[in-house]
Amino acid sequence: MKKIFQYLVVASLFISCQEDVKFNTPALQGMKDDVIWRAINAKATLDANGGLAIIGNTSNEKLTLKTNATIPQTYFLGTSDSKKVIFEKVDNGETITFSTGFGIGDGQIIITEYDMINNTVSGTFKFNAENSYNNPMAGPVLRFQQGVFYKVPVTSSALIN
Repeated sequence: MKKIFQYLVVASLFISCQEDVKFNTPALQGMKDDVIWRAINAKATLDANGGLAIIGNTSNEKLTLKTNATIPQTYFLGTSDSKKVIFEKVDNGETITFSTGFGIGDGQIIITEYDMINNTVSGTFKFNAENSYNNPMAGPVLRFQQGVFYKVPVTSSALIN
């Protein structure tokens, strides 16, 4: 009886030592003001001029990362309006907007892979975006660090309309 009990204990240990692996593909996430932020949905669109917009949203927030090309390289923010970030949050029915642009905010979007066969884009980002309309319901700057987008599906904006 003692051996049966030992076998049951050992068997239960092996059964309980399983890992539940959860894949997050596609993914768009980062540290928003030192708190993990993860998009529920992520997609990317190509415009007619070859610009790329990577868009992720939660139930009340939307993050848009824009570059003027799909070439794997670093796109510096705060240097033009064709490379920028827009973050919108709806709070009590009011939209709070943070953005970068020419002379506004700073940061970078790094495209590490643009897969033309599978139509996906991957890379990293970080930025400091300014409160666009000085909304008193939010601070003056929104900071994202350690941002990652991974295998986000890309479609042409002409196909979306």
